Amino acid sequence: MNGKLFVIGIGPGDPELLTLKAVRILERVPTLCVPKGREEGTSLALSIVRQAVNIDGTDIIEAHFPMRKTRNHGSEKQQPQGDAQLVQKWESTAEEIISRLQQGTDVAFITLGDPAIYSTFFYLHDVLLQRLPGVAIEFVPGITSVTAAAARAGISLGLGDENIAILPATYAGDIRTVLAGFDTVVLMKVHSVFKDIFPVLKELHLEDNCVYVARAGMPDERIVFDIGAITADDLDYFSILIVRTRRPHARP
Repeated sequence: MNGKLFVIGIGPGDPELLTLKAVRILERVPTLCVPKGREEGTSLALSIVRQAVNIDGTDIIEAHFPMRKTRNHGSEKQQPQGDAQLVQKWESTAEEIISRLQQGTDVAFITLGDPAIYSTFFYLHDVLLQRLPGVAIEFVPGITSVTAAAARAGISLGLGDENIAILPATYAGDIRTVLAGFDTVVLMKVHSVFKDIFPVLKELHLEDNCVYVARAGMPDERIVFDIGAITADDLDYFSILIVRTRRPHARP
């Protein structure tokens, strides 16, 4: 009998925010698959898990998905580096996972935040289904960086019938349209486009309706309500900007 694949959201960065179910599975699963954006260095996701669970002796599959920066709407964004190279990485990682599953070994693929929101796993999903039809996959939800950022800032994302948009900051070229259509706009990984977005927010008199959160729940977390004071040194890859378009944030 084939093993089971667990896709586990490990939350935004605070190891205490792993769910009880995530910890229980991670304590017993023989193999972990760990995505990495860079081939060198350590995986942030793995370092978070190590703080919550003893995984000494666990088989580790490191999945390096190469990225490069391209231009979109006048700002930089990260995209997979070359379709052929990326597909090769998906396929080689899928084969490593499948080889364990076919031996009857359970595997856990860990991902920051929640698997359903911009997760690296879905690069692999179709490949796995094609190569191993009927593979058993269980998704274990995690706390998202969006909700963690709001909690750390002590604010509400929405009340009553207010609507919310959550999008990557690479959508910045259409930011006016989004701001006009939603009560709350959450921009993820805003570091690369902040310099383009801030003048628009200021023009629309929304700069006082924002909060910037970087590395929510991590030791070097930053929360800034006065976004006009943000410098280049403050900007971080793991950053979120929450904009209220109809009413300001009630600051703690």
